[in-house]
Amino acid sequence: MTAITNSVRLHQELGLWSAVCLIINVMIGSGIFISAGNVLKNTGSVAMCLIVWISCGLLSLLGALSYAELCGVVNKSGGDFSFFQSAFGNTHKFWGPLPGFVYSWMTLIYIRPAEVVIVMLTFAEYFVRSIGLWLSLQPDTEAMLKKTFCVFAICTITLINYISVKYFVKIQNVVTVSKIAACIVIIGNGIYQMCLGNTKMLTTGFEGTSLTISTLPIAFYSGLWAFDGWVASSMAVEEIKNPQRNILLSYVLAVPFVTVIYVLMNISYLTVLTKSEMISSPAVAVAFGTHALGHFSFIIPLSVTISTFGSALGIQFETTRLCFAASREGQMLEVFSYISVKRLTPAPAVVLQGVLALMFCLACENIIILIEFTSFLVWIFYGISMVALVVMRYTKKDVKRPFRVPIVIPIFVLVMSVLLFLTPIVTQPKPQFLIALAFVLIAVVIYIPCIYQKRRLSIVDKFTETIKKCMGVVPPEKDDPHLPATEDYCEKQPKP
Repeated sequence: MTAITNSVRLHQELGLWSAVCLIINVMIGSGIFISAGNVLKNTGSVAMCLIVWISCGLLSLLGALSYAELCGVVNKSGGDFSFFQSAFGNTHKFWGPLPGFVYSWMTLIYIRPAEVVIVMLTFAEYFVRSIGLWLSLQPDTEAMLKKTFCVFAICTITLINYISVKYFVKIQNVVTVSKIAACIVIIGNGIYQMCLGNTKMLTTGFEGTSLTISTLPIAFYSGLWAFDGWVASSMAVEEIKNPQRNILLSYVLAVPFVTVIYVLMNISYLTVLTKSEMISSPAVAVAFGTHALGHFSFIIPLSVTISTFGSALGIQFETTRLCFAASREGQMLEVFSYISVKRLTPAPAVVLQGVLALMFCLACENIIILIEFTSFLVWIFYGISMVALVVMRYTKKDVKRPFRVPIVIPIFVLVMSVLLFLTPIVTQPKPQFLIALAFVLIAVVIYIPCIYQKRRLSIVDKFTETIKKCMGVVPPEKDDPHLPATEDYCEKQPKP
């Protein structure tokens, strides 16, 4: 039993291709299929809409390049959490660990489960619409089916991530190729429509532009939501082969590729849809397929269901790695850093994310509100990561960096994140933004007794033992330089 326990750790299963697929898989999810109309609504014109999409892609790439340097310096899974701990963790007894805790708490409890639900609600929307092409469904029946399929899909991705990393990688790579093929179908048909002369909407240019200081961040939130996922490989650094090389390459290959795909898909939508049709449709790609593909329109909802399923699978995968990293550093319950002896997956973290996603699924159905809520919070933390990069340029200047980004890039991304955070609060304080800030304050309140004062309830030990017995999990390998052994683990090892 000792030999088995000492071999338990997360293994490097992702090569360059798998790392690129992970990013593309998470990025190309629901965003391009549901938020295209909202970007157009808040910009008012075709040309300004496309400029926002290009700008979102450029901002995401600059952020990704900054993360590539951060990964080279920190070299741990967990993304922003590991960056915050490395940059701020030892600076002050109270304030140092606070950013890492607030980030991990907000991301694990609210942001990522909400993102999974957004993607799965889109999955259910398109899946039910594909059924509706052959069957006439009543509104009540349609709503019930959407909720049922959403719950079923969440349970399925949780099972896949629970069973095996290799199984996840295989499914992810197949799904990624499938969703790229679906995007190419839309783009190819858009090119065909342009060859037929259907360019009336595209020639309107800046006509009708209505972008204001209050609608600009909302337009960016919708666009950036579609790009969100470029951080995926930073969450699983320890499971990527040759991370010093492959993380940077995965960003450079994936983000520009997705940007081109998104711009071309928006152009394709506008070859057959009017502005009002794009804005009013909850499923833009289905509306496009109905107009452009005729009897083959079923291809679109089928493709989108595959795309969204794969994206949610990837989001949950990267989130469980954050949960794993935060827990082993003492910022979450220790048991969520434990690994299944049989499956070599962070099983407790996977189950936690599945349960939280199901709770969000049952509690909220408004996709746009969830998108604005998550995008608002996400860019707060992206900005803090840019601060972490600048700080570590001075505190860790002797650390060898495989890649070094020009300092002006993280400063620019920081300025943009501050603008995206402050502008909607000042100009249009929607309830979802205020609720997000309230959740941040709650996280700070929880931090004081649980992390700063290190108070521990006796029920935690009972919970840990129950999970260990039920799931067959143990702490990760104690002699891994990245994985400090827990006292509980060390004490239970047989003495020679």
